[in-house]
Amino acid sequence: MHDLSDIATWLESHPIHHESAVHDTLPDPTFITQGETVVSFSTNNYLALANHPRLVAAAKAGLDRYGVGNCESRLLGGDLEVYRTLERRLGELKHKSDAVLFVTGYMTNIGVLSSLVKAGMLARLHGYRAKKRRKYAYYSDEFNHISIREGIQMSGAERHTYRHCDMNHLEELLKAADGTCPIIVSDGVFSMEGTIAPLPDLVALAEKYGAILYIDDAHATGILGEHGGGTSEHFNCHSPCIMQMGTLSKALGAIGGFVAVEREIADVIRLTSSAYGFTCPPPPDQAAALIAALDVLEEEPQRRQRLWDNQRYFVERMAPLGYQILSTATPIVPVLIGDAAQ
Repeated sequence: MHDLSDIATWLESHPIHHESAVHDTLPDPTFITQGETVVSFSTNNYLALANHPRLVAAAKAGLDRYGVGNCESRLLGGDLEVYRTLERRLGELKHKSDAVLFVTGYMTNIGVLSSLVKAGMLARLHGYRAKKRRKYAYYSDEFNHISIREGIQMSGAERHTYRHCDMNHLEELLKAADGTCPIIVSDGVFSMEGTIAPLPDLVALAEKYGAILYIDDAHATGILGEHGGGTSEHFNCHSPCIMQMGTLSKALGAIGGFVAVEREIADVIRLTSSAYGFTCPPPPDQAAALIAALDVLEEEPQRRQRLWDNQRYFVERMAPLGYQILSTATPIVPVLIGDAAQ
């Protein structure tokens, strides 16, 4: 504890220390902080679904039916039809036959990426004999989310990092490695700069080298594509090699995470992922609200159009002010200020 105390004291006197402001309300899109009403430019509530009347009503009905929380693992007594319905709907959104629901998007990446390499180990304990031994290796974009990096590290598998969206570098690594089961991992939309991963090129390399392609679509789900299906729908690229992860706390306005895959793969994940089997799922009222969110996503496409109209307006108004804008491909528009005090 002494080291932690020393570190805490040091942090308080250095610029790296940052204490978050406590607000009175959540963005809608304005919020109240310290008695002042301000506009939020940082919310992930992209489509303003978090306080949509239909989601609120669905959550209230869920609370009345199920109570405030699920105190069970889904592998024991905590599985409910509302979860299965949500998973089917998420699978349909991502052009997959199923999805696996987790308590958060962060835990989805931790839970799936740490366990993919363990499926064979578990099966062998129960008599499975593989046709050949598999050696797993991860290939991760250098700008991937921290939850991806932590999930890969926890897997214990060989891991490589390729330069940001550099397909030539990725192929060099794939050629040089001796792993028999490569797994390529990339954000769909990169959260710190708003760029979109070159999905068709990633799919081409995955298919060429027999790799799984794991896409973190946290900032693309509900946003990109004609129906909000994400990066794959944006590129009309639905290869069977893709595993599509998404979060439910951004465009869909609630809490949770998921990975959309084919049904037989979903069953393996449910069996092998500790983050699925050894903890509780999101509260049932959140699952009910998310089913309503998917209905709204289908029935109110004008919400996505309004988001893109706002994005274009922001870019057009910021450009003449002299700030450096790093990317305008998505609603994430990084503005380089260059001075922390400003």
